[in-house]
Amino acid sequence: MEHRIRMRAIALAVGSTLILAACGGGGSSNHSVSGIAAEGLAIANAVVTIKDATGATRSVTTDASGNYVFDTSGLSFPLMLQVTGTKGVWHALVTEDDRGKPANINNATNSVALLALGATTTADLQAAFAASSFKSVSNTAVANADSRLLDALEAELGKRPESLRSARFTPGTAEAEGDEMDRLLTLVDARPSGGGFGTYNVMPEHVWADTYTTKTYDGVSDDLLTAGYGKSGLSAATTAIFGSAAELRRYAIHTNYRALVDANKAAGGFGTLYGPNIDVNGNDTLGEGKVPGLEAIAYSGDSSGKRKVTLMVQVPDSFDRTKPCIVTATSSGSRGIYGAIGTSGEWGLKHGCAVAYTDKGSGNGMHDLARDTVNMIDGTVSTASAAGKKAHFAADITKSQLDAFNAAYPNRIAYKHAHSQQNPEKDWGRNTLDAVAFAFYVLNEKYSTADASGKKPRVIRPANTIVIASSASNGAGAALMAAEQDRLGLIDGVAVSEPQIQPKDVSGITIKQGSATVPTIGKPLLDYFTYANLYQPCAALSSAAAGGPAGAALAFYATDRCTSLKEKGLLTAATLAGQADEALQKLHAYGWAAEHDVLHATHHAFATPSIVVTYLNTLGRFSVLDNVCGFSFATTSGTGAVTATTAVIQSMIFSVGNGVPPTSGINLVYNDAVGGPTRDILAKSPSTNRADGALDGALCARAMVTGLDPVTGAKLTGTQLALSEKVQKGIREVQVEAKLGTKPTIIVAGRSDTLIPVNHAARAYYGAGQKAGSSALRYYEVTNAQHFDTFIDLLPGYDSRIVPLHVYFNQALDLMYAHLKTGAPLPASQVVHTTPRGGTAGSAPAISASNVPRIATSPAAADVIGYAAGTVSVPD
Repeated sequence: MEHRIRMRAIALAVGSTLILAACGGGGSSNHSVSGIAAEGLAIANAVVTIKDATGATRSVTTDASGNYVFDTSGLSFPLMLQVTGTKGVWHALVTEDDRGKPANINNATNSVALLALGATTTADLQAAFAASSFKSVSNTAVANADSRLLDALEAELGKRPESLRSARFTPGTAEAEGDEMDRLLTLVDARPSGGGFGTYNVMPEHVWADTYTTKTYDGVSDDLLTAGYGKSGLSAATTAIFGSAAELRRYAIHTNYRALVDANKAAGGFGTLYGPNIDVNGNDTLGEGKVPGLEAIAYSGDSSGKRKVTLMVQVPDSFDRTKPCIVTATSSGSRGIYGAIGTSGEWGLKHGCAVAYTDKGSGNGMHDLARDTVNMIDGTVSTASAAGKKAHFAADITKSQLDAFNAAYPNRIAYKHAHSQQNPEKDWGRNTLDAVAFAFYVLNEKYSTADASGKKPRVIRPANTIVIASSASNGAGAALMAAEQDRLGLIDGVAVSEPQIQPKDVSGITIKQGSATVPTIGKPLLDYFTYANLYQPCAALSSAAAGGPAGAALAFYATDRCTSLKEKGLLTAATLAGQADEALQKLHAYGWAAEHDVLHATHHAFATPSIVVTYLNTLGRFSVLDNVCGFSFATTSGTGAVTATTAVIQSMIFSVGNGVPPTSGINLVYNDAVGGPTRDILAKSPSTNRADGALDGALCARAMVTGLDPVTGAKLTGTQLALSEKVQKGIREVQVEAKLGTKPTIIVAGRSDTLIPVNHAARAYYGAGQKAGSSALRYYEVTNAQHFDTFIDLLPGYDSRIVPLHVYFNQALDLMYAHLKTGAPLPASQVVHTTPRGGTAGSAPAISASNVPRIATSPAAADVIGYAAGTVSVPD
């Protein structure tokens, strides 16, 4: 984002003769100098003093974003600037050659001044400023010093960045993250050395040093990948042991691994096609597959602790410092820090790469409001007062608000993803890049040796390291967002699976499957989820969905949902069968397809309502106090009544929770239900007096997205309109442009993905990327594959119909690694036609390689996914 002078900067210059229009919006004119004071964070509301060659001085105060403007009328070049931040006193030299350019002041300009003046320390610069001894410095000396700094940064990054003396950028503030040029201020510690600069390791901006811990695992009793369980332990259910942080970690790895891949039966491919025992060549040679190595973890966040994520790096003992590689593993879904351990985590560790994880500001941050207890970074439980800012999450409410809420809504839970009031998704790309920067710090701490200065030179750098942004689901979306934002070249390539990604603009794009045009594409996540939330229960009763897995899970409210939708005029058919068919056709018209028909029941039973409530809250930045659309989180009884949450539930949430209630005993509650607060699936809607799965709440959620009453079509007014506008603003904040440039990128998605339909995400993003000129983007669509591999041998009916997408995720990473390492070309975008296992639901025959053919190096013309004149053409 380009820096521009804000209106408050004009106010700072009142009294001067400066006319900002002459400055080019952030540059300097013949009679002004303007720029940004920053040290990673903006140096806000601080005095900047400027001195000229004659010793004349003037001072101004920066605004909240570090902007400053000087009237330089009557001053003689060269000029020297000085400002005091929280990390030091910084200087900048401004020469005649800098006229018309921004003149920033930061730690980089401080380094340039040191070299240009032949100084050694900042104290020397302060003395030069005080004595005006800088007056003889030449334009050439300053330009050469800046060039030498850029040489050092180019050696670090592998590409030459903009000069930090004059770059327009956005520094971080207490309210918002900075951009990627801002990251460069604190990525390395650049110090003058031998007529140039050396780069030294430095803790990344925002990492809380007092939370940074490391531990080495021997690969026998415990390890990075399987927590000591090995392949055999991961393939079996285990009894949870909740006590120490070490025990919580072990079970968290076990749970998250099994949640991401089908480890339920060997017949599904675990242990034969994939798993800890399968080596990088696809052979069963690794035994139990335990991986020894180092694990480092820390919080990264703002000073208030409100905007905070967890970062983690795993470095296997097989890491080769002469051929370094890093793979990102941003958590899928809303999971905690181990939420991608079984996907890109496993692939990276097996390939000897460091793995950079982040929970991206969601994770299992649970605040039990009745007991006022929270979880810590390691999953252990503390009172909120004792935890303070180090709580993984605590609701941002006062004691009086807490007491009043507990009185009105006893025994409720606040959850981080829903209730942080940060809309964390807007920062998922930044969080992923933070994890990469943290990985470089950890690697250099481990493999570099301090020189005479006591500092560790950067020996592992972006310029000499292969970095692949990867993960699945939400983590995949985060990887794509990071790649779009990456101005420094930290990421070399992207390989992701089933991305939850929301393109900003699909205008002019058409998607065709075979000869049929898809009627609705590229809708934002909360849009298509609130639509599905209305119609999926009824649609699951359609004859086209007969025999679908887990249909019984919503049978007790599906019929009433059909009846209530008909009563409200949202369905027109007279019979139940007709209403179910009509509901299914509405879903087809909104981007789902026949491939999804039998899976709608599963998804509404296990995912759709919970995601609607979580994202409604997070996108609108709502507090737990708001109970938006009448929903809250709590433990419930068998009848759906709210009950007190036990200490045991909170102690296990780090290990077994998925970050989105209902999870691990915490359920969705419809506060407005007839008869009082009731679990949503058992709730009677006030407007219908039926147990229709809280339809009134679902209608409210839909209205929040569209700004319209879904029954009458009338525009919202008053409070409802204000709430809807907040949600719509949040949606806009998380949409992306699909501008990847020439960065090589692979997207793998399952055609049967009912959670994140390809017409709204993978296909739509591919089309938007082609329109935006993302020339190295490849899309591989896999038939008979969907979002939840873990369902395959868990819910009967998935095993006979669905193949594991994880097989193709691994292939995508293999292809990207070979491309970046050897230049091997990426195969063309294509449909991969698979063969389901068939047989009897619940006891399908064992999968074999013939069921899951490889991504073709040279696909047949009939399988190629094409793009021309705005149309994405996907073969049947």
